Amino acid sequence: MPTLVAFHAHPDDECITTAGTLAKAVDDGHRVVVVYATRGEHGEVPEGLLRPGETLVERRMDEVRRSAEAIGVHRVEFLGYGDSGMMGTAENDDPASFWQADVGEAAERLAALLRVERADVLLVYDVNGNYGHPDHIQVHRVGVRSGELAGVPHVLEATMNRDVIRAFITMLVENGDASWDDVPDLDNPDVQFAMPDEIITTRVDVRPWAERKRASMVAHETQVGDLAPFLAMPFDVFRESMGTEYFIRRGVPSDHRDD
Repeated sequence: MPTLVAFHAHPDDECITTAGTLAKAVDDGHRVVVVYATRGEHGEVPEGLLRPGETLVERRMDEVRRSAEAIGVHRVEFLGYGDSGMMGTAENDDPASFWQADVGEAAERLAALLRVERADVLLVYDVNGNYGHPDHIQVHRVGVRSGELAGVPHVLEATMNRDVIRAFITMLVENGDASWDDVPDLDNPDVQFAMPDEIITTRVDVRPWAERKRASMVAHETQVGDLAPFLAMPFDVFRESMGTEYFIRRGVPSDHRDD
């Protein structure tokens, strides 16, 4: 049975960019493993959501379980690093944070699991970590190195399509549902957000798995602030707008295209 390992920074990161691909892989008969670098202990949580005495980490572990069940994931593991918070915050300086981890040491932790699983495919993030989050950037660095150490045949960087997002933002602004002041300037070279269509090698149609992708988002109720815009969409809009997942396959020519 071929095995796909998806490496993510925090609980809920599996949802937006890879949940449909993971569900498709499960249905295609592959073994699917999700590995998180951290437990997301510095994530924001709506006031009053946690039960008396419950910690955020405890709730997020339950959310991970429910998301994995929705997707069909066979195994979930954690590398054991601390959440680094957003770029420029005090949590970045914590020696136990993933951002401060030695890349070689962290890569060997992940590589050990890749060897046990005999991974055929490894999913990581693009070089900017999709949007510049320190833990996401570190997932790219550590993930790429671990794939080399373990000799994984196929390493793909999960990303977002900047051109598709630009068109979507333009539509929202023209419809009066957003303002240019409230959205990222995707033409600014200093904005680390998504990747241009021209360098994206791999597009996966996940519309048949949209219900499971949405269910994985619903499972992460503590992260409602980040996921609410997607969950507020009518399902047919969600299926079409979130129905393609994008990857950059490492080690292929720049004009390579597959699905």
